[in-house]
Amino acid sequence: MRGRVRWIWITLGLCLNGIASALPLPQLHPGSPWYQRVDQAALHPNSATMISTLSGIGGFGNGRLQIDFSMYVLYAGTGTPTQPIIEIPSGNPDDAYYEFDCEPLNSPVPLPAGGAIEGQPGYSCDNLDGDCHLLVVQGNEIFEVYRANVTAQGLESQCLARWRMDALYPATGRGEHCTSADAAGFPMAPLLFNADEVFAATQVPDGDLGHAIRFILPNARMARDDSLPGAVLGRLYVRPATHAGGPNGPSGSVPYGVRLRLRADFPMTGYNAAAQVLLRTMQRYGMVLADGGTVALTGESDRYTTHSWAELGIDTRVFDLTAGAQKVFASDFQVIDTGPRIAETYDCIRSEPQLDALFANGFE
Repeated sequence: MRGRVRWIWITLGLCLNGIASALPLPQLHPGSPWYQRVDQAALHPNSATMISTLSGIGGFGNGRLQIDFSMYVLYAGTGTPTQPIIEIPSGNPDDAYYEFDCEPLNSPVPLPAGGAIEGQPGYSCDNLDGDCHLLVVQGNEIFEVYRANVTAQGLESQCLARWRMDALYPATGRGEHCTSADAAGFPMAPLLFNADEVFAATQVPDGDLGHAIRFILPNARMARDDSLPGAVLGRLYVRPATHAGGPNGPSGSVPYGVRLRLRADFPMTGYNAAAQVLLRTMQRYGMVLADGGTVALTGESDRYTTHSWAELGIDTRVFDLTAGAQKVFASDFQVIDTGPRIAETYDCIRSEPQLDALFANGFE
């Protein structure tokens, strides 16, 4: 672990102002929950009921475990030009900047040459009609921007969340009831998966990615409970989440932040080596419910990686259209017990991470 992170730092020092290609996805402190195995973790006592409820209302978005490959992770060297965070100038209160949850307006964000916002060829994005995520790694920090669009005036955004890779965050993450670029308050880039890390895992017998992965569900399939004291509009979440977006499903379903584990006896026959890496990762580290939306899983685009998804035989429908393999449904998962449901008040109380001296100087 430590050697791999040190290698990232050395490579970043060589990339100057450009985009470093073929780098591993950034990693937070190894004590973070994302790197803890859950294959032996206790199940929630209502696991079967929650999974049954979710399956009964449609399961994953579109009824399948589909993958979206529209996200980019950019690497910025020292001296990369920056743009200040500015509000989205729509005049609509719903577009106002999340000032208490997120970093202050005018905070600088590095923009490497040749970079791009989620799903776009460059730094322009229709942020009135999309999430437009922008993910940039520089030094020991990850900059994650929600509803990004670069203009002559600055970087429009509804939230900038900065994550330190040399710090261990408390259970409350960046803060209780505080959002991030994802509605659950999670980091994004460390919970993606890309073609290079999947390829690397295929070179190891019985390999996996070593970290939990992000997934999303339609809001109407996430638990809401109007009887929960203090919950605004019945909204709630569970750890490791620190925030809930707009869940509006039956109370018996899975909540924001839920950590699901693929059942241990799921048959992998028919799946290629790369798909089996992802399946084993979901068995051992699980996946965490990060946001509202339709396409369940998020892999990084192969635009900047050495290996490609086509080379690995992975496409958006690998888990429901692979001939001779069993389809993956919501009913194939179990709910890990990560603690009680927390009423969402939307009163953000920011937390301070604990800097780790072991990792303070270039992750020595």
